[in-house]
Amino acid sequence: MIKLMHRMGQSIFLRLESMLNVVFGSALNPFYYLGGITYLMFWIVIVSGFYIFAFYDTGVEDAFSSVEYITKEQWYMGGVVRSLHRYASDGMILFGVLHMLRYFAFDRYRNFRWFSWYTGIALLWLTYIAGINGYWLVWDSFAQFLAVASAEWLDFLPIFTTPLARNFLEHGSVSDRFFTLLSLVHLGVPLGIFGLIWVHTQRVPQAKTNPPRPVTIGLVASMVILSLYHPALSQGHGDLDEALFTMNMDWWYLWTFPLLYAWGAGKVWALSVGFTTLLLVLPFMGGAKRGKGEHEINTVPCGHKLTARDGETVLEAALRQGVNLPYVCRDGACGVCKGRVLKGTVDYGTYQDGVLTVAEKAEGKALFCCAKPLSDLDIECHEVDEMHRFPVKSMKFRVQKMERAAPDVMLLELLPEGGEHMNFIAGQYIAVILDDGSKRSYSIANAPHESEHLLLHIRLVPGGKFTTHVFSEMKEGDVLQAEGPYGNFFLREDGNKPVIFMSGGCGFGAVKGMVEHAIQAGMKRPMTLYWGARSPEDFYLAGLPEKWQQEHDNFKFIPVLSEPKPEHGWQGRTGLVHEAILQDCQDMSGYQVYACGSPEMVEVGRLAFMGKRLPEDQYFSDKFTVACYTVPAAESPISSEEVKHG
Repeated sequence: MIKLMHRMGQSIFLRLESMLNVVFGSALNPFYYLGGITYLMFWIVIVSGFYIFAFYDTGVEDAFSSVEYITKEQWYMGGVVRSLHRYASDGMILFGVLHMLRYFAFDRYRNFRWFSWYTGIALLWLTYIAGINGYWLVWDSFAQFLAVASAEWLDFLPIFTTPLARNFLEHGSVSDRFFTLLSLVHLGVPLGIFGLIWVHTQRVPQAKTNPPRPVTIGLVASMVILSLYHPALSQGHGDLDEALFTMNMDWWYLWTFPLLYAWGAGKVWALSVGFTTLLLVLPFMGGAKRGKGEHEINTVPCGHKLTARDGETVLEAALRQGVNLPYVCRDGACGVCKGRVLKGTVDYGTYQDGVLTVAEKAEGKALFCCAKPLSDLDIECHEVDEMHRFPVKSMKFRVQKMERAAPDVMLLELLPEGGEHMNFIAGQYIAVILDDGSKRSYSIANAPHESEHLLLHIRLVPGGKFTTHVFSEMKEGDVLQAEGPYGNFFLREDGNKPVIFMSGGCGFGAVKGMVEHAIQAGMKRPMTLYWGARSPEDFYLAGLPEKWQQEHDNFKFIPVLSEPKPEHGWQGRTGLVHEAILQDCQDMSGYQVYACGSPEMVEVGRLAFMGKRLPEDQYFSDKFTVACYTVPAAESPISSEEVKHG
C-alpha cells in the first residue's frame, strides 16, 4: 500500500515538476526549493510581525483598534505588511505540507531521516498553533469565533477544573491581561519554531535554506501584489454578546474548526491524534531491508573513502563527509551530478525522463543525487572546490572529427582515451601539450552535459606551431595530450540580470558552450550575443546563434562587421562590437557582461562599459593572447600563435 502511494505521489510530482521545468528551468523550479521557500515564508512572517507588534496595543478595546489603525490609516505600509504577515503564514503551511508530501512520495523520510521527519511534524503543529494564536490577537468577530471554538475543543480533554469556554460567555469576560498573555505566546512560539528549524536542517548536508534570488523576488513580488489586490481585513469588532453566523474562513490554517461543529470535539481530537500518530510511525512502516545497513564508497580518481547510510544517496553521503561532488538541483532534473558506477549496484531512484537514458545506465552511469547504494561501490567522480571548479588533470584525447568551418577556422571534436571524461564548467578551457612541452590553450566549445567529448574552435595563425600542424598535418585518429579544465570564465547562474555576450573571432567557442548550457538548464534570463568580425566569413557558425534566436524567445543574436566592403553586400550592424553594445544599452547598471576575444576588445569594452555604469563585478572576461617562441635560425626568427591566459 505504501509503495503504491509512493509511485502515485512520484508520478504526480514528476509531472508537475516537468511542466515547471519548461517554464522556469531546472535551476529555478520552485518545487526543488520547497524547504527553502518555507524558510522564506518564515522570515517574512518574522519581519512583518515585528512591524505589526510595534503598533499593537494589548487590551480588549486597544487590540482591535490598533490593528485597524495600521490596516486602514497605514494601508500603503501597515496594511500591506499585515497582509504579507497573513499570506506568508498561509505560505508556511502550504509549502511546508508540499515539502513533507514530496519527501514522503520520494521515500526520503525513513532510516536516518526519521529525525528530520519528526521535527518537520512538530514544526507544522507549532506553526498551526502560532497561526491560531495570531488570529485571536486581532480580536474581531472571527477571532471571537476561534476563541470560543478552541476553548470548546480543549474542554473535551479532562484536564481543566472549570471549562475554558466560560471565559468567553459574555461581554467583560475577557480582560486586558488575556491579550498580554496572548502576545507573549505569539512571540515565544515563533522563537521555538526558529530553534526547531535550525535543528531540523542540521541533519541535511548543505540543505537548501534559501531559494534562488529570482524565485525569492518572484514570490515576494507576487505576495505584495496579492496584498494590494486582496488585503487581509478584520471582520468587525468582537462582541461576546452576539452570536456569529457568517464569516470568511482561512482554509489553509483553520480547516479543523468547521469539523468541530460537524463532527464534535471528540472526533476532531481522534482525527488529529490519529493522523499525527500515523505520520510518526510512517518511517518504520513498509521499508525493505537493504542488507548490512551501510555501504562503503570508493571514489576514483579523488581517492576518498565514504560510508553511505541505509537509504542515503551517493551525493548525500559525499556532502555529509565533506566531499564536494558537482550538483545543482539534487532532484534528478539537471544531470550535473551524473557519474559512472565502476563496481557495485545501486537503486537508481526517481528522476526526470531523459536526464539518464537507458544507454547511459548500460554504460554504468547514474545520477548521484538519486542513486542509493545497494552494495559497496567504486564510482568515477570529480570533486569541485568552493568555486565549483573541477580539479585539473592530464588526459589523452583522440581526434574524432575535423571540420573546416572557414578558411582559417578548424573545428575539432576530441574523445577521451580510456573512457575517462573531463568534467568542466561551461566557458572553461584546456591546454594542449605539444611535443616540446609547451602548451596552447583553447576554450571548450560545448556544454558540460556533453562531457563525453570536447569541442575546440581553432583559428589558423600564420607561423603558429600548433595551428599550422592542425591545418596541414593533423588527421582524424591522431592522439593529443591535454590538461584542464582551467579558468574562472563561466556563467554565473544564480543572478537575475540580463546577460550580454561580447565575442570576437573564435571567442564564440566559449560563448557557445555557455549559451548551450544555459539553454539546457532552462535559464530564462534575457541573453544577447554580439559577435564581432572583420568579414562575413568570420561568422563561421552564424547559423547556430540564428537557430537559438528562432527557438528561444529570451535569446537574441546581433552580428557586427567592423570592415564591410561593397562586395560583401552587408546589411547588418557595422563598427566595433563594443560600440554596437553601447548604442543599444545607454545605462548598463542592470546588466551582466561576458567578453571573450582579443585583449584589445576585452579591455576597451571594460572601460567603455564601466563608463556606462556597469558594475565592475558584473564584467567577466577571457582574453586571447599570443604566445611567442624562438625557433632555429633556418626558420623564421619569430613565430606566434593565438593562445589564452585565463
